[in-house]
Amino acid sequence: MIKHFVRILLTLLYRIKVEGLEHFHETGERVLIVANHASFLDPVVLWAFLPDDVTFAINTHIATRAWVKPALKLVPAFAMDPMQPMSIKALTHYVRSGRKAVIFPEGRITLTGLLMKIYEGAAVIADKADAEILPVRIEGTQYSPFSRTEGVLRQRWFPQIALHICPPRKLALSGDLHGDKRRKQAALQVEDLMSEMIFMTERRAGSLFSGVLEARRLHGGARVVLEDIQRQPISYNGLITRTFALAEELERLTVEKEVVGVLLPSMINTVAVLLGLQINRRVPAMLNSSSGARNIVAACETAAIKTVVTSRRFVEVAGLQSVIDALQSQYTLLFLEDIALGIGRAAKLRAWLECRQATPEAYLGDGEASAVVLFTSGTEGVPKGVVLTHANLIANRAQLLARVDLNAADVLLNVLPVFHSFGFWAGMVLPLLTGMRTFLYPSPLHYRIIPELAYDINATVMFVSNTFLTGYAKHAHPYDFHQLRYVFAGAEKLHAETRQIWFDKFGIRILEGYGVTETSPALAVNTLMRCKAGTVGRLFPGVEYRLEPVEGIAQGGCLHVKGANVMPGYLLAGNNGKLTPASSIFGEGWHNTGDLVEIDDEGYMRICGRVKRFAKIGGEMVSLLLVEELAARAWPGSLNAAVSLPDPVKGEHIILLTDHAEAERAVLVKQVHAEGYSEFHIPRRIVSVPAMPILATGKTDYQTVRERAGQV
Repeated sequence: MIKHFVRILLTLLYRIKVEGLEHFHETGERVLIVANHASFLDPVVLWAFLPDDVTFAINTHIATRAWVKPALKLVPAFAMDPMQPMSIKALTHYVRSGRKAVIFPEGRITLTGLLMKIYEGAAVIADKADAEILPVRIEGTQYSPFSRTEGVLRQRWFPQIALHICPPRKLALSGDLHGDKRRKQAALQVEDLMSEMIFMTERRAGSLFSGVLEARRLHGGARVVLEDIQRQPISYNGLITRTFALAEELERLTVEKEVVGVLLPSMINTVAVLLGLQINRRVPAMLNSSSGARNIVAACETAAIKTVVTSRRFVEVAGLQSVIDALQSQYTLLFLEDIALGIGRAAKLRAWLECRQATPEAYLGDGEASAVVLFTSGTEGVPKGVVLTHANLIANRAQLLARVDLNAADVLLNVLPVFHSFGFWAGMVLPLLTGMRTFLYPSPLHYRIIPELAYDINATVMFVSNTFLTGYAKHAHPYDFHQLRYVFAGAEKLHAETRQIWFDKFGIRILEGYGVTETSPALAVNTLMRCKAGTVGRLFPGVEYRLEPVEGIAQGGCLHVKGANVMPGYLLAGNNGKLTPASSIFGEGWHNTGDLVEIDDEGYMRICGRVKRFAKIGGEMVSLLLVEELAARAWPGSLNAAVSLPDPVKGEHIILLTDHAEAERAVLVKQVHAEGYSEFHIPRRIVSVPAMPILATGKTDYQTVRERAGQV
């Protein structure tokens, strides 16, 4: 009767919903229920809503507290210390005897609202007791005063709570594993199971704009979320109001489902334009302002763009008049300054009212609809239009947050351009939907300004490439990045020298990750809890992968992926803006990344290079990436780019460009021999250049490198 009364009371106060109850009934007798720990309210909620009497494993120190003891008279509890082997052994015997027990693998209440460290105890118990594991996610209690997220999340007395009961699973451990190796593998599987649980139960329905409205509901309309170089911060309410005002004008000037080019820098108005286009079912296509008039026109043709939104001020500052001259004869140009003039007082009042009345439910839309068109960097060929849906982008955010504890207390400094996949997703989508404050800076190349800015705004998170990290390290004061807790490196390989100087000078461990535009874009990342130098981390939950063998390559294979974050398809040149569905040799929905990778027993992935970036010399496959790495070790701190050119005798030969002013071939030959590599890894010619050709995204511009190599 008491349990029934508590259940009714909790339902009235917290509007509790239980999903997946059928999975509880699918389990056998020996069951270990693992749940995230978001608040002191969690055991009460589980006790009241799980159908059977289950025993709770409670930390010994918590169990001795005066306010906990009365509850233990009602709730069956098993006091244990996760650090004591005998406690784990006792609970193992208890579960093995045919009982159901609940354990919180984190061992403590989260301080961020997301998963924290996962102790090995739960994995050992499940393995030794031969028990099924039933994952249960508790969602919502992190916003209550019974949590420990004060100052991180906006708290309220009665947030809605949901229990998500996921399908049961047993550990899949080889009989050959014993001792420490078996324990570590079991712990890794439980940790992955918890991450998958968070990802699979995260709310992913609806459009990006509905996600912004949901974030406003959670964090408050007055919360400041964006700032740019104008230094006029804007709140959720301010951004949403501006979005509605621009949306009304953009709706009048464009047509439904039209792909609209966006030629704008990283600034608040750009975010409002993107959301304003999306809520009226237009698809923004992000044009690379640094790629030149020819490539911008080619991108417009590929995506069948008729209208381009830009700014006269941006055109003037960025020196894009030649681009505008090339566009205006073929396309309709909409300037933000002119659009602003069309927004009168009545329109502003309507936008203000719409902002106050807008709810996430009213703007759910179709999550599978196109949200944006991004263009591949074109480092080795003609850029393609990558179509990403709302569901793709929202799923990728959920995948990252299942592994990394980014939260509303973080401050993101985004220096990557919004036409870049990481600049768009990590610099706009991720923080807006998470409640993070973001500073939008228009260029990553200002090596002296950006460290000062990070110091000024107390930045805690950055997504950058190796090239830019090297530049910041040279010019920054050792205290400029003192607040940074996450620095993610992607887009190009992170050099060991860059990693070391950041650790030595700033005390910061750079976390290398990996992704491609076609996967929204992130696929894998090292984390503070799971990190292995020289790798790009482990694949996200919800990502399937297969490795295609490559002729001439003994280890690893070409990576193909499938998942909720994988694009629906490409827009290709000459196809009149029609979608070409994503596919690979493994079928539809799969994407061939074109990257050659190795994945070890723990799931850590190492990028060996792009399949296209191998030279076939005398019948041997030679990695151009490896040649670049050898050069970097021969001349520490240098930037290097290797390309292959046709050779009438050996098939191909290698040319190396380097920014090391005194590069001598003899030094590189010595390095190759010292590391035991064949003569094929020695470039035929080495060319010193004043500066390495770099794209705005931080990647090496291999098209320009190849052109220069061909002139040698």
